[in-house]
Amino acid sequence: MLTTDTDPARTRPATDRPADALRERPAVLCVDDEPNVLEGLALHLERQYRVTTAGSGALALEQLERDGPPAVVISDMRMPGMDGATLLGQIRTRYPDTVRLLLTGHADIDSAVAAINEGQIFRFLGKPCPPPQLLAAVRAAVEQHRLVTSERVLLRDTLRGSIEALIDVLALTQPLAFGRATRIRKSVRELAGHVGMEECWQVEIAGMLSQIGSVTLAAGTIEKLHYGHELSDEEAAQVAALPAVAERLLANIPRLEAVRAIIAAYASERPRATRSDEQAHDPIRDGAAMLRIAADYDSLEARGMDLARALDTMRGREHRYDPELLEAFAELRGSAERNEVIEELPLRALKVGMVLVDDACMENGALLAARGYQITKSFVERARFFRPGTVREPLRVAVPWERA
Repeated sequence: MLTTDTDPARTRPATDRPADALRERPAVLCVDDEPNVLEGLALHLERQYRVTTAGSGALALEQLERDGPPAVVISDMRMPGMDGATLLGQIRTRYPDTVRLLLTGHADIDSAVAAINEGQIFRFLGKPCPPPQLLAAVRAAVEQHRLVTSERVLLRDTLRGSIEALIDVLALTQPLAFGRATRIRKSVRELAGHVGMEECWQVEIAGMLSQIGSVTLAAGTIEKLHYGHELSDEEAAQVAALPAVAERLLANIPRLEAVRAIIAAYASERPRATRSDEQAHDPIRDGAAMLRIAADYDSLEARGMDLARALDTMRGREHRYDPELLEAFAELRGSAERNEVIEELPLRALKVGMVLVDDACMENGALLAARGYQITKSFVERARFFRPGTVREPLRVAVPWERA
């Protein structure tokens, strides 16, 4: 049975295809208030695509919220309540990678032009639309979606891999500073995931690189930071300038504009409004707010504060943090402790992904890696070359519960 007003949105079953094969097809959402039109669109498209339908713009948005964005949305222009231009404009804002097609009659040409400008429609198709033209347009839209998402994934993974390699190298020269960077990165990544932030890789990279300016600090200043000792006025000013230094160091690296903007917003120290205001979902401001929470918590923890005391201290700093994000962080930290176990292991038993609970030191007192450092493949390989008795063992590490 096709979608009707009482059955607002559903996936048309393809009983002649295995379920796995159906899931692998590109998803296409068709939106129209006329059931016959939806029936025709689905019949022409379902052999090649995983087709879902919705009988109105509002129902389409509900389905997208529930099931996630498809590769392509095809919407009729004239629908009661919410027209196609408005719907596709909202989809562009919420799900920018979804490619948008508009179905319109000849009388709606002026509206279609406006919709193209407002919603950045990929193409608009006249009604009735011949099947070959419909299939060709959807095929081009799916290819456009593939190109956009592939480029973004390639950019994300390439940048992340390159920066992780850079951080790993820098950790050898400034292990205390980059132990802090590792802890901050972990915190912002978990917080972004906890609140459902989409495309959180940029804030994660910002967390990784926020401490890169530490290469300009004296070793004594870095030690004070790590152990939570009081800083002189001059040292405090140098530490406060670290995000701005990081932003300048990254200024000439292409494709890091959003990362730099997050670090710059974090450095500005401007009060963060609550997420209920009109800029509630600005990824730059949210990323900076997460970074501020993670960095400040790490500093308080370094002073020996337990979780409850550190969070109470942060709650008392009025207007410094987004209160909703701070409470989400408190909830996350409370649950995270139950998702890990602490093990004491010899150096050669460490595995990729484990996190140091304490500093790893040589027997002569030299620092090998700072607390919070996540064990990498290169660290495991280096560990094989240390002679027995040269590293203080056992080492305390946090291991995810499922591995324990």
